[in-house]
Amino acid sequence: MTTDRPWADLPNAKHIDAVLADVKARPEVWKAALDAALGAAWVAALGAVGDVIRALVAWGEAGDLVDLPPDVLRTMADLAPEPVNHQAVLLLPWTIVREAT
Repeated sequence: MTTDRPWADLPNAKHIDAVLADVKARPEVWKAALDAALGAAWVAALGAVGDVIRALVAWGEAGDLVDLPPDVLRTMADLAPEPVNHQAVLLLPWTIVREAT
């Protein structure tokens, strides 16, 4: 993607760009994934997208989790120590969307 993004120098810049591009390209898939993952209404979708981006910005190592399947992230959310459990929760919608492709 482009390098003029404010996060271009972050370790997870490619993942942030991918999330934003996918949300723009397939908002209906994001809605379905968010409803499934969080039991939330569409109103929560933007919040979840923001959570994914914030997790990737805040924790450089969160990029290691984005390729894991949703079931693994659900388990990590329950069993992993902090902050990995928080990362897993925040990245779960993205992994569901990616699996839907």
